[in-house]
Amino acid sequence: MSTIPRIRVADVHKRFGPLEVLRGVSFDVYGGNVVSVIGASGSGKSTLLRCVNYLEPPNSGEVYLEGVPLGSRLDSGGRRRPRSLAEINRMRRELGVVFQQYNLWPHMTVLGNVVEAPIRVRKLPRSEALAIGEECLRRVQLIDKAAEYPARLSGGQQQRAAIARALAMRPKAILFDEPTSSLDPELTDEVLGVMRKLAADGTTMIVVTHEMAFAREVSDRVIFLHDGLIAEEGSPSDLFGAAKSERLRKFLMKYRN
Repeated sequence: MSTIPRIRVADVHKRFGPLEVLRGVSFDVYGGNVVSVIGASGSGKSTLLRCVNYLEPPNSGEVYLEGVPLGSRLDSGGRRRPRSLAEINRMRRELGVVFQQYNLWPHMTVLGNVVEAPIRVRKLPRSEALAIGEECLRRVQLIDKAAEYPARLSGGQQQRAAIARALAMRPKAILFDEPTSSLDPELTDEVLGVMRKLAADGTTMIVVTHEMAFAREVSDRVIFLHDGLIAEEGSPSDLFGAAKSERLRKFLMKYRN
């Protein structure tokens, strides 16, 4: 394992007006690891994920990608300056994101959705992007739907297409924001099965989830977020088997599946 975390979140604060949603969150994610973030609705989980890739710039604190700060840089005089949006966008493409909603382009085929960013953002030749796209669709067991349009897919298939789209950019990590929250149980199992395989293949992942069985089975570390702070963190056996706080025990009783 590298001594430099793939992602480092350092004392991140985020507020919206008078509401402080994140109140100083710090943790590391190493290459090949899966970190699950659990907590009740409103605890700041999705905001945290959006801060990790600067869809929501933190008010203070910093996020580092392989030791390089996403939000700032040193100028020629050694002073720290905010990065431009163009610089942040260049770095942000190293972080794939899978949202609750699939956000597929309805006028493009599944394969078209998957290869669009590698062609336009990575500037890959179309032939190379198509080969990568097909490989990614095989990884999510969707190659047989490559020529279909999103409207003809189930919710689970659309979410797997969204995962393939994230994979096609060859990111250093993928961020999952409750990717099964809008799916029924059968389709949830379908998507979680793909995510289990990605974890087994060594994909670096941060997963915001209410799927406790998945978090327990797949995670290297679990973070319990409460009221904008990390209330507990540790291995799955520590958090699920020996919770220290009454707050976490009550949460697990409510959400365990």
